[in-house]
Amino acid sequence: MTIRVVIVEDSPTMRAILMNRLGKELDIEVVAAAANAAEGRQMIRELDPDVVTLDIEMPGMNGLDFLAKIMELRPTPVIIVSGSTQQGNEMSARALALGAVDCYAKSGGGVGLDDAGKLAQMIREAAKVQFAPRRAPVAPPTTIARVAQEARGTLADRPALIAIGSSTGGVEALQTVLSGFPANCPPTLIVQHINARFAPAVARTLDQSCPPKIVLAEADMPLKDGHVYLAPGDDRHLSIGGTGSFHCKLRSGNPVSGHRPSVDVLFASVAEVVGPRAVGILLTGMGADGAKGLLAMAHKGARTIAQDEATCTVFGMPRAAISLGAARIVAPLSAIARHAFSKAA
Repeated sequence: MTIRVVIVEDSPTMRAILMNRLGKELDIEVVAAAANAAEGRQMIRELDPDVVTLDIEMPGMNGLDFLAKIMELRPTPVIIVSGSTQQGNEMSARALALGAVDCYAKSGGGVGLDDAGKLAQMIREAAKVQFAPRRAPVAPPTTIARVAQEARGTLADRPALIAIGSSTGGVEALQTVLSGFPANCPPTLIVQHINARFAPAVARTLDQSCPPKIVLAEADMPLKDGHVYLAPGDDRHLSIGGTGSFHCKLRSGNPVSGHRPSVDVLFASVAEVVGPRAVGILLTGMGADGAKGLLAMAHKGARTIAQDEATCTVFGMPRAAISLGAARIVAPLSAIARHAFSKAA
């Protein structure tokens, strides 16, 4: 099946490059190219593309505002094609939090593609995304956070550590889940499949909107209450070590379940080191990374949670875990923080 793509990009040179490079892919058809959000809106409405590639810095309505409109009115898989600058990375991270499927960084000069094949593969993956109808929020984040704070149970019930895995649509999902965490949450580690170039900006974006402190994980970094540690995405696996106290471990190695860092590696280490005192959470994402690791956590007596199909951008990773019997709880996104902090939830 041919994947129909609309390009929204204000640079005529970049539009031509994108059209030329993507036009060489037999399974991708560029059906239109827009110079601004107004043109893009009309083309999306008329052509109903499978995927949209979107520049962020454009005249008139910028890419972030346009993305928010797309996700509100006509949810469509969007790949951000941004400049590889600090500002571009920050805005790309915000776009991921708004619901963009993935981000591709332009070449260092801002014009050109370092790896057109990688962008084409992103488009193929994005075309598989099926957006669920947008639901009215069950409760605002502050209410969810208060409920999580009140539902932690006794000190003995409080998890010693929380591990989270996510991929496609994960930044938006993480923002919802972490908004429901109390500021003094147990140490929490996250593997989100993301380009290392965008990882620092994603950590900062999440930190600005969530009660705990969100930082990039570093080798041998001690794990503290009230802190969330995001894998840097730089081809090193994130795991944990320690006995009485825990610390981050970052190591090179072969991809596991097709990924490096791998959710399976993180979850397996948490199962071994923390056992029944841990909580494992598997969120939206394509493929099966994290399913076996979540099962290992379940076998050790940890509380294991998978996001339900109705609220996933892509149900692949949670579906794989559920099919293995790894998830003791299957819950909508808005309820996951509550389940993480209350055994009775």
